[in-house]
Amino acid sequence: MRVGVLVSGTGTILHAILAAGIPVSLVAADRPCAGLGIAADAGIATELVARDRFDGAFDRDAYSAELAGVLASHDLDWVAMAGFGTILAEPVHAAFPGRILNTHPALLPSFKGWHAVRDALAYGVKVTGCTVHVAGLDVDTGPILAQEAVSVLPDDTEASLQERIKEVERRIYPAVLRQLIDQGQVAP
Repeated sequence: MRVGVLVSGTGTILHAILAAGIPVSLVAADRPCAGLGIAADAGIATELVARDRFDGAFDRDAYSAELAGVLASHDLDWVAMAGFGTILAEPVHAAFPGRILNTHPALLPSFKGWHAVRDALAYGVKVTGCTVHVAGLDVDTGPILAQEAVSVLPDDTEASLQERIKEVERRIYPAVLRQLIDQGQVAP
C-alpha cells in the first residue's frame, strides 16, 4: 500500500502516522510548513503544491486538478489529509474516489468546518471528539470510519480542548490507516 499525506502545518499528525509505521510514500503541502521538513528528514518524497492565493479569487478547481496530477504521479492507494488547510474540489475526488481520508476535531456530523473546537465550546457541549472519515466533496462529509469522544472540561479553552482532541486524533487516525492497509483495502 502506498499512502500520500497532505499537510499544511506543524506535522504532528504526520509524525504520529510515521511513528505507527504507515508506509508513507509522499507528503504534499499547500504551503511551506514544518510537515515537509518532517517528511524530508524521514527520507520521504515531498511536493509543495503551493496555493497562489488565500482569498475569494482562489481557483479551487485548478488547484485540485494540479494536486490530483501530483498525487497520481506517485501511484498512491490512499490519500490522508492531516491538518491540510485547503478544501479539495472534484478533480482530486475523481482521481481518488473513496480513497481520501480526513480527520476532524469534532464528532461529525456536528460542528463541521474549520472552527469546530471553537464552535463546540461556544455551543456549550459537554462532549465533543474526533472523527476519521472518507472525505466527501462537501466539507466534513463522507462515511465515518472511526470516532472517539473527548469530554469538555469546565475550564477548557480552545487551545486546551484542541490539544486533548489532537491526542485522540494522533492515536485513532494511524489506527484506521493501519486497519485499511492490513485488510488490503484499496477503497472502503
